[in-house]
Amino acid sequence: MKLSPEQLAQFDREGYLFFPGLFTPEETQTLNDAVPELYSRREDYNVREKGKDAVRTNFAAHMYSEPFAKLGRHPRMIEPVEELLGEKLYMHQFKINGKMAFEGDVWQWHQDYGTWLNDDMMPTERAMNVAIFMDDVTEHNGPLMFIPGSHKKGVVNAKHDLTTTSYPLWTVDNDLIRQLVQRAGGKEGGIVSPKGPAGSMILFHSCLVHASGSNLSPFNRVSVYLSLCAVSNHIRRHKRPEYIAHRDFTPIECLPDDCLLTDYPVDLPWKDGVPATALQTSMEEIAPERKAA
Repeated sequence: MKLSPEQLAQFDREGYLFFPGLFTPEETQTLNDAVPELYSRREDYNVREKGKDAVRTNFAAHMYSEPFAKLGRHPRMIEPVEELLGEKLYMHQFKINGKMAFEGDVWQWHQDYGTWLNDDMMPTERAMNVAIFMDDVTEHNGPLMFIPGSHKKGVVNAKHDLTTTSYPLWTVDNDLIRQLVQRAGGKEGGIVSPKGPAGSMILFHSCLVHASGSNLSPFNRVSVYLSLCAVSNHIRRHKRPEYIAHRDFTPIECLPDDCLLTDYPVDLPWKDGVPATALQTSMEEIAPERKAA
């Protein structure tokens, strides 16, 4: 997964890269097979849609599910981000977003780094998301929308939206969205929406402004997101539970490329339940030199 000079230039210019069909149907099915049981659990790490039973987000599956623990160390997801950030990474956040048929709600316009900065005190934007489509993504089932180049604006003003959906976000107001879309090309490319088969992957900058609409179709749109942060840039506050914002800053070591289809041993520290310490939160800033436990 070495990025070409053209891909590096595109990422710098547009803030994202799209890799259609990067994972095989067999690899993707291995992950999909594990999702229903994870979503069935009545645990805090399963955030459900507002007023519904459908799961909006499952957090931290790599801590208790073998297929997703392997995915969290997959070189196709880790190595491009290491190349772009120029250092080893730790897992800031791991989630399986369930944009379920008929019930998947919107994700408002936002920057991921806005939340990581305001809630977790992540020092800089040296972090990014890598997403895998677990289902085919079309124009009908609530695809991601990006504003190309919006990462160049750095951190933009945002407000804490606690009411629109069941999961609070630091969201960008409509006037600024209009400005960013116009700057990116208006009706001619000011908003893009990568679509493709299950197994496709998107890599995008933590300051890239993005959103997705509700899923009114009969087709699920489940995606896995690895939020990867440079180890030197680890968070400085534990305001949120550890299943949302991880506190182990140990560098990720990749498994072999065939790990999703091969029996490699992986650690599952939460297989017997989330420890009480992971639920403890604090508004206090932690020392920058703090090391992983």
